[in-house]
Amino acid sequence: MQSLEAKPQHPPDYYSQLDWQRGYDSQPGEFAYWIDDCEGEIPAALTGTLFRNGPGLLDVGGEPIGHPFDGDGMICQITFQNGRAHFRNRFVQTEGYLAEQQAGKILYRGVFGTQKAGGWLANLLDLKIKNIANTHVMYWGDRLWALWEAAEPHRLDPHSLDTIGLDSIDGLLQPGDAFAAHARIDPGSVETGRWATTPTGDRRFVNFAVKPGLSTTITIFELDETGKLVSRHAHSVPGFAFLHDFAITPNWCIFFQNPVSFNPLPFVLGMKGAGQCISLDAKQPTRALLIPRDGSRSLKVLEMPPCFVFHHANAFESADGQQVTIDSVCYDSFPTLEPGQDFRAVDFERLPPGQLWRFEMDLVGDRVESRCLETRCCEFPSLHPNAVGHQHRYLYIGAARSPEGNAPLQAILKIDVQTGDRQLFDLGVRGFGGEPLFVPNPTGQTEDDGWVLLLTYNAERHASDLVIVDAQDLSLVARLQLKQHIPYGLHGSFVPQVFGI
Repeated sequence: MQSLEAKPQHPPDYYSQLDWQRGYDSQPGEFAYWIDDCEGEIPAALTGTLFRNGPGLLDVGGEPIGHPFDGDGMICQITFQNGRAHFRNRFVQTEGYLAEQQAGKILYRGVFGTQKAGGWLANLLDLKIKNIANTHVMYWGDRLWALWEAAEPHRLDPHSLDTIGLDSIDGLLQPGDAFAAHARIDPGSVETGRWATTPTGDRRFVNFAVKPGLSTTITIFELDETGKLVSRHAHSVPGFAFLHDFAITPNWCIFFQNPVSFNPLPFVLGMKGAGQCISLDAKQPTRALLIPRDGSRSLKVLEMPPCFVFHHANAFESADGQQVTIDSVCYDSFPTLEPGQDFRAVDFERLPPGQLWRFEMDLVGDRVESRCLETRCCEFPSLHPNAVGHQHRYLYIGAARSPEGNAPLQAILKIDVQTGDRQLFDLGVRGFGGEPLFVPNPTGQTEDDGWVLLLTYNAERHASDLVIVDAQDLSLVARLQLKQHIPYGLHGSFVPQVFGI
């Protein structure tokens, strides 16, 4: 392993690498308390529960994991009611987590490079990967799920965060079946011009599963508001497909098949994690896969210049249905770590920044036009939940403080895609963020009437803050100081139900 040391900052004065590194300290503790240290006031209308998932442990018994994406999932719950907030966190009690905690050492290899002690010989032919339940957390049909895209979800108690166990979703999934971590919630029949969060009765939970191989099978699932299966259909595409996210419109599920190749031999021989065996082939095009949501037709494939995409912001259709537009965060190469490289010693200058691009797909002429919407390094886009699958105006996205180059996310960027206006909420030189989450004002009448919630790492306190920002002007509404730090996370969700207090 490389030793941790401060690398030259570029550009200067934007952040300290040592500050950023400390946000990846493990947090083995589990807590439950009212948050009493608050700058500003929590809006009285902000009622409900914020759930957030991410790796809580970056080591097992002192043995460091190879990549944060391999860390055991820890759920945070922040509940808002009557101008107060309550915090709770619990680890997902997966089979692998319990076994490794009892053993006090790493027992499983990780997808992104974590290896068992003993070198390649100890990892040779060991292809078992543990379900770490660390990527997303969503509430649907009276069930709270900790999601990890390569296996079944873990069901949790939404009040206590106790782990109930693996969930087959009433027999929908068989043991070992995949259920992706990036479900989309179709808002259903939202009245035009209305942005208040009133249930419509026809919302859908849309998700997918991927079975890779020489050809890749993509299965689409749609669940109604009670959690019952509405539709399921599978489609095969040629070649290996690395699919982490997708977008929906009323008629389509849209995936980007990144131009990557997968050589499993180093993984089988115990030399690399499976994710380290993926490489981008810049000579091949990226393929947009449009799968009809009703399953009545075969998928449509459009080619475009090569890029790599983890996350999509949103997609929508033209009025005549002949064009689909999708906004996505794109990279010009696949970011990965070589074996033995410490992820905390990463040189940001050598990694490609994520940038927001718009792709306009002509479904009649089978053409794709693209343009860059935002050159600043950014990731984790969010928007009003009623805009999912429909034309949007505003996006909220984690961003670097510097307008150029690659760097940690230390700001919230609001983008008006109609006017091109930008607003930035800066966390400061010692603040580090991740995914901002837009929460609508329940009586709001405009698309940006609400708040943006962001769990941040405050290096000055070596603890985390939850910032609440006015979504219209990005002014600070409140800063809630937690008693401990939470390692950088991945994805979260907000529901209007009050859980845990």
